[in-house]
Amino acid sequence: MHVIYYDIIPKLPLGNSQSCETLEELLEAADFVTLHVPKAVETVNLIGEKQIALMKKGSYLINASRGTVVDLKALARALNRGHIAGAAVDVFEKEPEKNGPGFQHPLQGCPNTILTPHIGGSTVEAQANIGEEVAAALIKLVNHGATINAVNFPNLELPYHAECHRILNIHVNKAGVLRVREKP
Repeated sequence: MHVIYYDIIPKLPLGNSQSCETLEELLEAADFVTLHVPKAVETVNLIGEKQIALMKKGSYLINASRGTVVDLKALARALNRGHIAGAAVDVFEKEPEKNGPGFQHPLQGCPNTILTPHIGGSTVEAQANIGEEVAAALIKLVNHGATINAVNFPNLELPYHAECHRILNIHVNKAGVLRVREKP
């Protein structure tokens, strides 16, 4: 598999992936386009009629970011005329409250289209698993000083030291918080 990507912030490639200079370059080259962007003014309709027209005939679009990123009517037209071979969307501008009557979406009835709610973590099973994972992570932090897979926190895996305790100081990321203060 040949992986290409585009980001507005220059990043080092992971593995053998290659960076594209522009979004347009990526759209013209990719067989599968996956979207992973924040909700922002700049990302509303990031993929519209023009961008979809640049995509390879027979390519696929997967939106796993935000419901406002893709012009859904333009995507529906491209799916129905066969320019885009398929789409998967698990984010909506307004998340559906339930399945069944009342749910309407511009991509309903389009060929090769998967619509799933972005609530995979909201099932009873997922919540139980998340609770167990968080509890295990906290125990690992307290007993071993490990913060592996923590979000928005440095990843540490410190060696075990018998007969000692770790002290963790979590503070606001503010310059000077950890500076040494001279005695008065």
